[in-house]
Amino acid sequence: MYFYDIISSPIGDLLLVASENGLKEIRFEAENQNFQIDQEWIFSPEKLQQVKRELNEYFTGERTSFSIPLSPEGTPFQKQIWKELQSIPYGKTCSYQDIANQIQKPNSCRAVGMANGKNPIPIIIPCHRIIGKNGKLVGYAGGLHKKLKLLQIEKANFLEKSSQLLLF
Repeated sequence: MYFYDIISSPIGDLLLVASENGLKEIRFEAENQNFQIDQEWIFSPEKLQQVKRELNEYFTGERTSFSIPLSPEGTPFQKQIWKELQSIPYGKTCSYQDIANQIQKPNSCRAVGMANGKNPIPIIIPCHRIIGKNGKLVGYAGGLHKKLKLLQIEKANFLEKSSQLLLF
């Protein structure tokens, strides 16, 4: 059984999906499209109260880590990468290569990128903290403007070229 709620945030509305075991997904609002909500899901703001509170604290700069139980679905490799992403400190960034080196698979950079892109719980599993080796913003499921906003909330120091920032 899954529960859901929708919250407003500085990066747009977010769909939160959880089971009894923990948070399953955070989905970004797609431009001009409603969220895809399964008919069997139960609207339950109460079940997602802690998630909403912690996300709101994060967005206001009061929270730098999360204590929400997580229950993402993925392959063992994806789960390994998502766990590694959670070790990236608030306000810090790293590259796919850094993560590949951390898991002692330096040639798995592309696979790390693929797993990062499949992260079902963005923000809390901080895939937004992954930037290019050259310091530039690289792909983000919610769009680079959302990634930039999250990094700005965290006051992350990265080598982004100001001309690219002006695009957003």
